[in-house]
Amino acid sequence: MTETWQQIAHLADRLEEHSTLPREQRILLQLLKIQEEAGEVAEAVIGAMGQNPRKGHSHTWEDVEAEVCDVIVTGMVALSRMNPEAATVFARHMEGVVARDLNKTGKAEKAKEAKEAEKAKEATDW
Repeated sequence: MTETWQQIAHLADRLEEHSTLPREQRILLQLLKIQEEAGEVAEAVIGAMGQNPRKGHSHTWEDVEAEVCDVIVTGMVALSRMNPEAATVFARHMEGVVARDLNKTGKAEKAKEAKEAEKAKEATDW
């Protein structure tokens, strides 16, 4: 387990110790917390772009970065509270995402190369 996941586990443990709600409710509330944090990202973006007439430029892009980090941490804590093997679950999921993305990228690149080769062949076949 990495240092980051150890810290996440400590945060999750602290939250678990604090709550007297049933496990299912604790998890549901933690999942809702992700949405709350995502809303704070939206608020920061609006503030960074000065698009709230009452507040003007109320945030910086560094504030947006911090809010995105809060979303990530909250998601990691949620996963940790759902599954004690969160680090393994996340690593396995990332492997799938990377494999899927690289596979699609590889196929797209090969298709592009094949198309370019076909055009080059057509240009020389006249």
